[in-house]
Amino acid sequence: MSDIDQLFSRPLAQVGDFVFDQDVARVFPDMIKRSVPGYPTIIESIGLIAGQYAQVNSLIYDLGCSLGAATQSMRRHVQVEGCRVIAVDNAAAMLERCGEYLQAQDAMVESLLPAETRQADILELSLEPCSVVVLNFTLQFVPPAERLALLNKIHQALLPGGILILSEKLQFADLATQENLERLHYAFKRANGYSDLEIAQKRSAIERIMLPDTLECHQQRLVKAGFAHSHAWFQCLNFCSMIAYRD
Repeated sequence: MSDIDQLFSRPLAQVGDFVFDQDVARVFPDMIKRSVPGYPTIIESIGLIAGQYAQVNSLIYDLGCSLGAATQSMRRHVQVEGCRVIAVDNAAAMLERCGEYLQAQDAMVESLLPAETRQADILELSLEPCSVVVLNFTLQFVPPAERLALLNKIHQALLPGGILILSEKLQFADLATQENLERLHYAFKRANGYSDLEIAQKRSAIERIMLPDTLECHQQRLVKAGFAHSHAWFQCLNFCSMIAYRD
């Protein structure tokens, strides 16, 4: 069980950069559910989508896995012989709790897809041939100058017919669209119990390390990385998930 997210509920003299540490790991399930519109639908659907594209005797990567929600979903839904999931994150606190959740899942459900965790920087990680790669709200934390190289590496590792599932918060080139969807996102947070102080302090902490792109930017980058086709399959307010296909 996770705790209720109250990390930004009191006024802070100085708001530092957001860090995926023990405090965040402890409240992360509550934080993400109350902060990202449609998150439960995205997680459940990642498992369903992976189940359609996973190939026999292949690897599946969950890159930037945090607490492993997407990994758990894929373990439930992928029923393809010889597949296994590798869940990767560079934050030790997040990966430790991810491992605990996976062990608990093993204890409750039989015949799940095998999964292992690895602590690594995904920019430096060597990828083995794979049929599905998940970047679920991960690319937005990668330095913009490094994003194309990461997608190139993923494309090269994917087997023919493989896919990348990419979920991101979106930026919008049209100012009115950006302002309107941002306003609705804050309303979503308030409806989930966050105060204006919490919203403002969380925004200050994360805006320096999470740098979103427009959907058009994502699509153009995927083309440059060699993906044959990509499309959005889900959007709620300013949050989106896409599928990119390898020929």
